[in-house]
Formats: sequence, structure tokens, C-alpha cells
Amino acid sequence: MQGNPGLNPGDAPENQRPERGEPATPAEQPGQEAAASSGGRRPARQRAPKTGDEQGRQAAAKSGAGAGGKPAGQPRQGGQRPAGQPRDGAQRKAPAGKAAPSVPQRPMVKPRLLVRYRTEVVDVLKREFGYSNAMQVPRLRKIVLNIGLGEALKNAGAVEAATRDITAIAGQKPVVTKSRLSIANFGLREGQVVGVMVTLRDARMWHFLDRLANFALPRVRDFRGVPRNSFDGRGSYTLGLADQIVFPEIDYNKIDRLRGLQVTIVTSARTDEEARRFLELLGMPFVRAAEPRRAGSPA
Repeated sequence: MQGNPGLNPGDAPENQRPERGEPATPAEQPGQEAAASSGGRRPARQRAPKTGDEQGRQAAAKSGAGAGGKPAGQPRQGGQRPAGQPRDGAQRKAPAGKAAPSVPQRPMVKPRLLVRYRTEVVDVLKREFGYSNAMQVPRLRKIVLNIGLGEALKNAGAVEAATRDITAIAGQKPVVTKSRLSIANFGLREGQVVGVMVTLRDARMWHFLDRLANFALPRVRDFRGVPRNSFDGRGSYTLGLADQIVFPEIDYNKIDRLRGLQVTIVTSARTDEEARRFLELLGMPFVRAAEPRRAGSPA
């Protein structure tokens, strides 16, 4: 029985009625008469034309596959990750009870003055001053380097130049010191930069003392030794250097001007005599003490 194209979907035979949720096929669509002549079977649904977004995605997928990219839906090259193998960029955890393998590091070289202090200086000081415990022996606590910059009030580049010099000497970047008070006679205001300083400890402290005593001080012109009485009464020794070019780390052609610096060596000695003997055993070149004049000797 042929369907009448003018009938409504509800008036059509039961085998030609559209399913629930499916839009009714208009009678003017082609294929309606073919469906009626084929025994009442529902005609095949026509595919809707592709939109612009779908055409663009399909073209991009084809171009990516042709350029060597992975098309959509294709498995990753190389297959699945084997069991037990960590992902890319992820570190595999060490099993319980076993420590993770450590990266080999360069062995640290102990300062030779520190080795000399532990093997020779401690025994000599215990014998000379009668220490009953090794903890009573004077130790080196820290070394402070300071450069005063009164010129920084007029020359702004002096701070940068002094920072560069003291960094090369100490191997550590210094801090900038600022004034705490305002002094009208000096044209100084509170908070202005007046110098740079750096504090050395541990291995850098021992290395610097070694370079100071064995390399820098012998390069001073007409050097006869450092003063013996520049102690503060509590084991600290202060030394002033006229210029920074005595250190081999400073290139004379790269400095803007000569600047002096102050070196303070802080020890745990209780008296000046103990601190003097301690530094002398470490190699500090003190001026020779004046020997008492013998009777009958020429003046």
C-alpha cells in the first residue's frame, strides 16, 4: 500500500511511523516514494552537510598526519610503556631499605692552615699555656673585611667599584653599610652609603688568612712585618692595608683608584698574648720584638 504524501505522521501506517525521539520525515523529501514501494521500510537518513568547524578539524588532522604528526586516534609510537619503567622526566624511587644513589661530587680540599692548626698549633699552645682541655685552645672565629667610602657622597660609582674589588678579594659578595646618624659638619645624612663589608667564616676564612699572610703581605713595599700591639684586649686583631693591589686577585688595569681596607681577625683567645702566639704559629709575620740590650754593647 502506497503512502499518501499528504497524510500526517500520525495517520501513516504503523510500519511507516517515525520512532520516538526521531523527527518526522517531511513528505516533500526525496526517497519517500521509494520507501513506500520497497515494502514500507523506513528510508535511510541522509547525513547532514558538514559545518565549517568540522571541515577545518578534518583538514588539520590530514595535514598533521602528512607532516609526520600523530593523527587523532592513532596509538603512541613505540607502543605502551613497559612495566616498571618510569615515565619521562620522573625519577624512580629507591626500594625500601636502600639509599638512593648519590651523584659523585668533587672532594673538598681542606684548608692547609686548618690542617696545620689541628696537627701542630694545638699541641704547641697546650704545652706553652698549660691548657688541660683542647677546647681551651684559641680558635679562629671569623674575619671581617671593611672598606670605608667617604667618597660615595659625591661619587656614586665608588660603591660599585669597591664591591667589585672586595668580592674578588674575599670570594664573597659584601653588604653595603649605611650611616645611622646625620652629621651636618660632614654633610652626612642618615641612610647614606658609607662603605661595604664582608664577613668570612669556615673554609673561606682559613683560605683568606693563608693568602693574606703568604701572598698579600709580602707584596707590600718595604714590608718589615705587621704591628704586634694591634689587639683589642679580647683576642681580636685589626690590620689596615693602604691599597687593594697587594692581593693577586686585583688587576691594576681594571681599578678606578687605590682604596685601603681594614681586616679584623676575631679569635677565641682570652688575652692578647694568647692571640698573638696563636696567629704567630699560623704564619702571621709580626714585627720582631726588640731584644733587650746587653751591657757593654753599643747603643
